[in-house]
Amino acid sequence: MTTFGSISSRRSTLPRPGARFPRITFLRISVVASVVLFIASWAEVLGAGDSGFGDLFTGRAWRGITGFLGEMAGVGETEPPAFLRADRWLETAALAWQTLLMSVLAIGLAAGGVLLTILPAARTTAFGPSALSRSPVWKAAFFLTRGIFITTRGIPELMWAMVLIFFFAPGIVPGALALAIHNYGILGKLCAEIVEDMDPAPVRALRAAGARGFQVVAYGVLPQVLPQFLTYTLYRWEVVIRTTVVVGFVSAGGLGREFRLHMSWFQYTDVALLLIWYLLLVLAVDLISAWMRRVAR
Repeated sequence: MTTFGSISSRRSTLPRPGARFPRITFLRISVVASVVLFIASWAEVLGAGDSGFGDLFTGRAWRGITGFLGEMAGVGETEPPAFLRADRWLETAALAWQTLLMSVLAIGLAAGGVLLTILPAARTTAFGPSALSRSPVWKAAFFLTRGIFITTRGIPELMWAMVLIFFFAPGIVPGALALAIHNYGILGKLCAEIVEDMDPAPVRALRAAGARGFQVVAYGVLPQVLPQFLTYTLYRWEVVIRTTVVVGFVSAGGLGREFRLHMSWFQYTDVALLLIWYLLLVLAVDLISAWMRRVAR
């Protein structure tokens, strides 16, 4: 037996005359634009005569690849390859230690700078009812800090290292400073969004109870922000240890500098040894970072 409710539900599922096309949303436009850009990019690569894409399928290119890998493995060498010599492992261990120190110093400086400037960089703590101060200086600090974040993360680490190398002697200090400056902007942007997304109720309750600025920060902001801040910091440390090779190309110390030198001297077995050290460092940092995140939870 057909009831009035079932007839109404059937009518509601029938397509309306004016609803022939799906509703245009930002998500659908983004998906269509991504597909169009993907197709257009590959069409440009495949259609351009000087893109070099066709060289991937030539015998000459693959002979060069296999030859280079053979030289890294020490094929045809009269002496044992560097990665099979204990003395070379001991010599490069000091460089690996410098690289690790560079990454720790860089992420430490970046995280410390973010902790000092994160509050004026968040919109919720600079404006509105949850603002920590009504002073116009505090509002101006918001725009200044956000501008610094944009500038520092907009310039790559390699360019920062190329500038700093003129003021400091070659070593891990200019490399660490270059990595710290760039990651300061990235961490600052991420952590400012953490503050903006936190629950404003504790801050408002503390202010209503008469708490001062330091008390509001200590009991209302930091307990909510610190766990995610530590997580983002550890993730960026994993990225920093991979980027140390880049700043090392401009004599910023560590394994990166030796990697560039050995490539220039065609000492490919030493290059293979340095790559092994990089893999070991990356694996060690990933394991330490994962362990520290579990402890923080």
